[in-house]
Amino acid sequence: MPFESLDEFLSMGGHALYVWTAYGITFVVIGFLAVWPVRRGRRFLRQEAMRQRREQAPPARLEEPQ
Repeated sequence: MPFESLDEFLSMGGHALYVWTAYGITFVVIGFLAVWPVRRGRRFLRQEAMRQRREQAPPARLEEPQ
């Protein structure tokens, strides 16, 4: 096994700051790329539903001034 203890594994041979920062940034970017399209899709569907309701609603009547 390349590491004798958990402490050695976490220190990554003196490169822990670089290694764990790279892993952290990678997971944040992957998470963003997984969540962003879902949120955009929901927003698109909500906007399309609103647009369709507006198009199907009867036209508003304008009252004549008295």
